[in-house]
Amino acid sequence: MTRFAIDALTAIRLAREEITVPDGHHLVAPNLLRSQALSSLYQDVRRGMLSEREARTLLDRITTMRIRLLGDRVSRALAWRIAEQLDWDDTTNAEYVAVAKLQADVFVTLDADLARQVEGIVTTAPFEAFATSS
Repeated sequence: MTRFAIDALTAIRLAREEITVPDGHHLVAPNLLRSQALSSLYQDVRRGMLSEREARTLLDRITTMRIRLLGDRVSRALAWRIAEQLDWDDTTNAEYVAVAKLQADVFVTLDADLARQVEGIVTTAPFEAFATSS
């Protein structure tokens, strides 16, 4: 069993590619994942990259994904410390890293810069890890 912490862009790609995480593996993320996915897809519609229908379909897929969403006091406190440690101006990415550190085996992000920044804090894995996790 592998516990994957994922970010919003990873959730969108999972939805777009209609990937179902095999039974026995789990997805975790902070509560803000769905709001970030909504915002990202809305922006894609505004830029003409997706139709509203496509975006709503992806949102529905994300909503029905088995993702354990977390926002407890411990993960928020850790997110604060991680943001301080990495000298980030915002705690958003730190929430993903905190959930990964506390609840997951690996963190899957499509943001290569974020993956590089969190080396040594959490273990990261490429998106392809979903294909090889069965």
